[in-house]
Amino acid sequence: MNAPIPQKKTLAFVVTEDWFFASHFLPMARAAVAMGLSVAVITRVRAHRAVIEAAGARVIELEAERSSLNPMAAGYAAGQLAAILKALKADIVHCIALRGILVGGTAAAMTGIPDRVYALTGLGLLGAREDRTGKLARLALKGLIRGPLASRRTRYLFENADDARALGLDPSDTAVTIVGGAGVDPDAFVPRPLPPPPPLEVAIVARMLWSKGIDVAVEAVRLARGQGAAVALSLYGAPDASNRRAIPEATLRAWSRDGVTWHGPTRDVAGVFAAHHVGCLPSRGGEGLPRTLLEAASSGRAILTSDVPGCRDLVRDGVEGLLVPPGDAQALAAALMRLAGDPALVERMGEAARARILQGGYTEAAIGSAVAGIYSELLSP
Repeated sequence: MNAPIPQKKTLAFVVTEDWFFASHFLPMARAAVAMGLSVAVITRVRAHRAVIEAAGARVIELEAERSSLNPMAAGYAAGQLAAILKALKADIVHCIALRGILVGGTAAAMTGIPDRVYALTGLGLLGAREDRTGKLARLALKGLIRGPLASRRTRYLFENADDARALGLDPSDTAVTIVGGAGVDPDAFVPRPLPPPPPLEVAIVARMLWSKGIDVAVEAVRLARGQGAAVALSLYGAPDASNRRAIPEATLRAWSRDGVTWHGPTRDVAGVFAAHHVGCLPSRGGEGLPRTLLEAASSGRAILTSDVPGCRDLVRDGVEGLLVPPGDAQALAAALMRLAGDPALVERMGEAARARILQGGYTEAAIGSAVAGIYSELLSP
């Protein structure tokens, strides 16, 4: 257990969207509050202020478009943020995701706050692209977060070891911590009896983005059904209007035929997995460790996902589920056919997935404890 902080210190989270913090990082806020820290979440506020405040954190508004790559806009946001951090007298700045790190790290440097936590939740397109542009972008990012944005007391938080290596950091370094994504509450996502097959009921719960491989799953189901497999795919999630990789609603509606149904967003993710045999995410890469896979695994469901960083950290091929090459509809179709033809395998993988969550450090409690340890270390005399 991490010892309480003897003198009240202030921890400031920097994250672009309040919904992202509310869906992924409340356990970290609660862990910090339990340590005796004063916690502030600096973010663009839309509809999740109340749930963040209920965790014991103060919410401070900062308008900063996460999709904007305009250096002037980022610089302006950093200037605003620096004034907020100075007013808060922040002791630790915890920056979440790439833009949060760029803006928050700049503001922390401007304000002279050395204690910083940089939490990479995936590299996005920078991680998925293997062309010259992707490599140069990763090199530039590496130079920033290990150069002008770094202090001797900066700590790095990754959701998979591949992302650490991509930025030139050794996962075993004392400044680096690898955590199991945002974690999952195993009491909220519990195994329930599998629905009777056929068909093999497959669920994707995610933002409806091209980068998530939704189109690959739709094509794979078409191929599998064409070869006689009884497979049904349910899509749960909305397009992200501020993300240029969002799939148009017209396209999602057009896909809703021949064994595929788009249901839109849901607030009952546990209920979704209870009604399905398989949790799927055929990501094209750039993930940290997708929360949807943690939730499906905790629900005791077999996992079908891509062999990319993050996804393969949770899922061992043939144990908790099946891994397929990203963007390969034929391979995904073959995996669907294998699972559709072997209900016993689906059940065994689901049981293994649940055990993986409980024993592998993927719970919210485990993640909260790991992050609290970082705060304690930074605040130690």
